[in-house]
Amino acid sequence: MENWLIKRARITPNRVAVAYGKEQLTFAEVASAAQDMAGKIDQIQDGNQRVALIMTNSMTGYLIIMALQQLGKTIVFINRRLAPEEINYQLKDSGVTLVLTDDDYHDELLIKQQVKFSELPENTVNIKSVTAFSDSFVTSIMYTSGTTSRPKGVMQTYQNHFYSAMGSAINLGITSQDSWLAAVPIFHISGFSIVMRGLIYGMRVVLVNKFDPKKINAMLIHETITAMSVVPVMLKQLLAELPEGTDYNSSFRAMLLGGGPTDQETLVKVKQHHLPVIQSYGMTETASQIVALAPSDIETKLDSVGKPLFPVSVAIRDRQGQPAKFGNIWIQTPTLTVGYLNQPDKLANNMMNGWFNTEDFGFFDDEGFLYIQGREGDMISSGGENIFPDEIESVYSNMPGLNDIVVIGIKDETWGQIPVAVVTGNSLTSEALINFGKSKLAHYKVPKHFYEARTWHRTASGKLQRRQFANELSELTELN
Repeated sequence: MENWLIKRARITPNRVAVAYGKEQLTFAEVASAAQDMAGKIDQIQDGNQRVALIMTNSMTGYLIIMALQQLGKTIVFINRRLAPEEINYQLKDSGVTLVLTDDDYHDELLIKQQVKFSELPENTVNIKSVTAFSDSFVTSIMYTSGTTSRPKGVMQTYQNHFYSAMGSAINLGITSQDSWLAAVPIFHISGFSIVMRGLIYGMRVVLVNKFDPKKINAMLIHETITAMSVVPVMLKQLLAELPEGTDYNSSFRAMLLGGGPTDQETLVKVKQHHLPVIQSYGMTETASQIVALAPSDIETKLDSVGKPLFPVSVAIRDRQGQPAKFGNIWIQTPTLTVGYLNQPDKLANNMMNGWFNTEDFGFFDDEGFLYIQGREGDMISSGGENIFPDEIESVYSNMPGLNDIVVIGIKDETWGQIPVAVVTGNSLTSEALINFGKSKLAHYKVPKHFYEARTWHRTASGKLQRRQFANELSELTELN
């Protein structure tokens, strides 16, 4: 395919491409600015095919992404919230020799060249932009959250991103008239996919540096933003700050929700505010969502993540690939990664006859809507019963005084495993928590012990890091 930015600037040069605060650029202006930025980066004289990037959502960061694409580079997106030791592992694993960082990043990393945005050469040189993007070219590498093991570098091609954008457009009916608010980090697939869709659809992308629920609500109420991507914790914070009886602007039509399950109480508030929340399911390995609810199904299927998008096939099978009513979610899609960097066997181990085992558990209802039960690695096997922490956490989210809960499994001589929970809240007691659970859950699903959290461990995309809680469980105080 032709270079996406150059083609888009030729088709709709005067349409606004990106906005950040009071600044906005048309596609023609982005193409020109990206060309200049590429000329600055090129002077660093780094011959490596890959360049690492540490950034927050900003206009400069956006233009650097565009510039690196003009240079034909593979961008290794680094989560700036990680500790230096974690980042150094990813830099070494990806083999990069240059990392570009925003000016607010101050840790010194183990790499040949570490250059802040403001340290790029002031003058530019003429460079020849890549004229075409090969479908199979790896344009981005993102490391998985590492909730259960060492992070793996997921390689994403232009084809992956293109078909992801096509599936989303067909489902949501997205057009060039839409405006997508990007408050999720661009260094995650949920954020970067918005940037890529902006080029393909020719729509305006509105960047937000920091998620502030009050400011975001004000933007969604008063500005003509039509879509936004959120994870569950963001949605809850938005609803908590949204005044009763207040709805978003009349053009707003898609609050795309991903990154984990949502509790029933939140979904009730969603209905009260007439929010067009569209639950979805996807992963870094699939370049964003592969299953989503159609807007017409929001009212009747709010607990479901929807149906597979147009380019995607989904099946429920056991680990051996045999059909099952409840089991692993297997997928077949052109958005699937070509592999994990330096670990070719990792993808192959989960592949069977062209199908990929996501290691998530779920089921279809009679009308073909997919429901997610949880991660295979999170599942607790207790006395022959399979327990999914997501279900327990969703039920407890409605308990008064309880702010947060994470459920994990620990070894037990009698039952094999039993569920326990780490919580935060006000005036909580073990007795009250157990009684609440018994009133709403089967007895074997009720956590047997409750511990008070010291730190709440989430990834930058909002996912719970169960492994972190499990590792520090012996150091936590058990509630009486």
